[in-house]
Amino acid sequence: MRICLGLILSLLASVSQALEVGERLAPWTLLDQYEQPYSLDDGLQLLLVARDMDGSKLVKAALEGQPKGYLEARHAVFVADISRMPALVSSLFAVPAMRDYNYRVLLDRESRVASRYPGDESRVLWLRLEQGRLLEQREFGDAAALRAALESLAP
Repeated sequence: MRICLGLILSLLASVSQALEVGERLAPWTLLDQYEQPYSLDDGLQLLLVARDMDGSKLVKAALEGQPKGYLEARHAVFVADISRMPALVSSLFAVPAMRDYNYRVLLDRESRVASRYPGDESRVLWLRLEQGRLLEQREFGDAAALRAALESLAP
């Protein structure tokens, strides 16, 4: 019994730890709105994470009017945690609507990826990476500020 309790506590402690600068991100693979897989690799320089609908709307507003391939040119991807969305709503309405976006949305249907990166749920998490290691972590609650930050990244 003590061994089980010790294992559970150590797992909880490791899950709740904040990501540290210099730390390598654990690998993952998610499907996008077209059911195409994307795996985290060392070429990724920016990971944007939205944990709720407000965060996703903020990213959408920040990317409004940008050409197709805008995020890819900046070696960036966007992960949207849709785990709290009812499956019927996501499959019939939300995901089909995302197919009209001019950017790729990696869908975290079970909160396997977004939950790894702690932060305010209503804000967009910005993780700058180099060779799979964290360089910088920021949060955005304003679309204009996120847009300006994205513009500052040279494609």
